[in-house]
Amino acid sequence: MSTVSRDAVMAVLSQYQDPYLNSNLFAAGCLRELTVDEQGVKAHFSLPYPAGLQTTGVAQMLEMMLSAQLEVAAQIRIDWQVSAGRTQVQVLGMQGIKNIIAVASGKGGVGKSTTAANLALALARDGAKVGLLDADIYGPSQGILFGIAEGTKPAVKDEKYFVPLTAHGIELMSMAFLVDDKTPMVWRGPMVSGALLQLITQTAWSELDYLVVDMPPGTGDIQLTLAQKVPVAGSVIVTTPQDLALLDAKKGIEMFSKVHIPVLGVVENMAVHICSNCGHSEHLFGEGGGERLAQQYGVELLASLPLSILIREQADGGKPTVLAEPECQISMIYQDLARHATARLAALNAQAPAMPTIEVSDD
Repeated sequence: MSTVSRDAVMAVLSQYQDPYLNSNLFAAGCLRELTVDEQGVKAHFSLPYPAGLQTTGVAQMLEMMLSAQLEVAAQIRIDWQVSAGRTQVQVLGMQGIKNIIAVASGKGGVGKSTTAANLALALARDGAKVGLLDADIYGPSQGILFGIAEGTKPAVKDEKYFVPLTAHGIELMSMAFLVDDKTPMVWRGPMVSGALLQLITQTAWSELDYLVVDMPPGTGDIQLTLAQKVPVAGSVIVTTPQDLALLDAKKGIEMFSKVHIPVLGVVENMAVHICSNCGHSEHLFGEGGGERLAQQYGVELLASLPLSILIREQADGGKPTVLAEPECQISMIYQDLARHATARLAALNAQAPAMPTIEVSDD
């Protein structure tokens, strides 16, 4: 077998553009090893975002490209590795969490909690270690979304830490696990902010790649406290195409801008309704609002999801769509959303300046 050149191999492999990094694997800095000799080609790439469901397929495709274009045997290995985000704020109990992603909305009722749950599950399906913090103190709903039985309480560690519950491979913590489901949280803003910080700092999270935070709607005390006191690496804004929802979503984006938290992108829920009887599609809440919002602020439209009764039924039944029907079209949209958001986060982490190291000598 004649030996092909390294440049020829790189030229062929560069033809593949990663859909989430928006570049080829060489330009994205994913190459870890490349050997070209008379035996063939061996290459190892490492993606910076969770991609457990797609690495084997991409590797096989690259091997076929080399075989077809250069008639050379190839062994391609692709894995992924999540790097820790660089933030200025450090919180007790969160040192083992690599990245914190806040899922927020300007107003309630736009599907923020459902998005947070499916985002966490999609990340876990791709192999990431994931936690989910329900920070919506007034209206916690992640317990219902994950099918946690009413009255379930977290264990206590060392008499001062809560041990998060685990459901479907996700670590969960919520104020709903500490109070009665029927007890309203009749608290003023400072009390709620204090309770949330206590919940955050007194939860014994494991080593996590991502902690998804289901934020309360709005841009008030709770949101600012979380944004300023917790090392949030990036945020996802959830909206509907309706003008009123978009107006509030803009306020959410502006809030994150003021506290220097990057917005990874926008998720548009209830974008279109398709009649289950006749198949007619109708934009009940307006059309293209999420895309216009993303363009206005120079961020990605991470996903556009339909108004579907399945999403509602599966969420109410304690099995969000990614868990209930992982291979359906809607689940694939959530999976795509998770990869786009984390790839964007990885790019931001790579661009961030390294924190200076302080060394003390005896001189």
